[in-house]
Amino acid sequence: MLLTRVTRCALIMRRRLCQRLSVALSVAILLSFYKSVQDIPQIILPHPLQKRIGVSKTPPTVTVLIWWYPFGKKTNIRDCNTLFKISGCRLTTNRQLYPVSQAVIIHHRDLTGNGSQLPAERRPSFQRWVWMNFESPTHSSGLEKLNGVFNWTMSYKRDSDIFIPYGYLYPKKRVGRRVVLPAKSKLVAWVISNWNEEHDRVKYYHQLSQYVHIDVYGKYHNDLQNNNVVQTVSRYKFYLAFENSQHVDYITEKLWRNALMSGSVPIVLGPSRANYEQYIPPDSFIHVNDFSNPKKLAEYLLFLDKNESRYQKYFDWKRLYSVHLAMFWEELYCKVCQAVKSAKANYNTISNLASWFQ
Repeated sequence: MLLTRVTRCALIMRRRLCQRLSVALSVAILLSFYKSVQDIPQIILPHPLQKRIGVSKTPPTVTVLIWWYPFGKKTNIRDCNTLFKISGCRLTTNRQLYPVSQAVIIHHRDLTGNGSQLPAERRPSFQRWVWMNFESPTHSSGLEKLNGVFNWTMSYKRDSDIFIPYGYLYPKKRVGRRVVLPAKSKLVAWVISNWNEEHDRVKYYHQLSQYVHIDVYGKYHNDLQNNNVVQTVSRYKFYLAFENSQHVDYITEKLWRNALMSGSVPIVLGPSRANYEQYIPPDSFIHVNDFSNPKKLAEYLLFLDKNESRYQKYFDWKRLYSVHLAMFWEELYCKVCQAVKSAKANYNTISNLASWFQ
């Protein structure tokens, strides 16, 4: 009886020992396999295979289709995240992506006379057609035919769905102690490419030039120094920032780049002084309407030429602000993407585009 009990105990102990040995052996095999896997070089799948097995990057959240290159000039289209830290954007000119595009940008100048080339398919309910135009109403024909076509606008006008001014001032990180201007050796400059005797700006130039000398650059006039506007104008104390037509908010690069970025005092002819003051400080420019006639303006310019302290006051803004010049056209495309991402689900068809844009 005692022998039987001893035999049973021996069998049980042997069985437990075998189980422990089996577990230990299994663990050893797994550890060996894990180590062998770790030593295998990482395999990088080629791009086509990544797409096929579904391990590609997350697709863009917004697709913006550029229906026409503005003015028919093909340009590179770079990444919005790289340029402006706007992520999740796909900018494309591939019209096959029309059905999945959240926005379609249509440039007005290229649309004129090409209405039959608009998308043939009915606009999807989720899609925005963006009317893009940066010309003034005077130079924007055919607006009456576009009633009810677009549900978004993008222009220099403040009440656009996407407001893109030609430029703006933004605060500096640190207030400057003093303003250093380029050396000035000449008085008044003007750069003009579209000379039209019927334009108000040309008529005003003819009157003003009777009392003060003005150097004119551009087509049919003097050549720019090194073909560079800023380099040329920076030598002058004043610049004629005259717009080709006068409309609310139509304040172009003639102010932002040609004058302010060149370090010259802008003499403006465009919308009202009050409209300009919505964009720049009131003591940073001279408006032609501040004077009863061109002769009075000329006398004031000659006075400032002899009074350096008064002249310098026109640049007090430079201690506080820097100039941003709109980047045509990439900044505009990326702003559309940003607007789509942040917009609410409201789609307002523009019933009378001509009336709104005037």
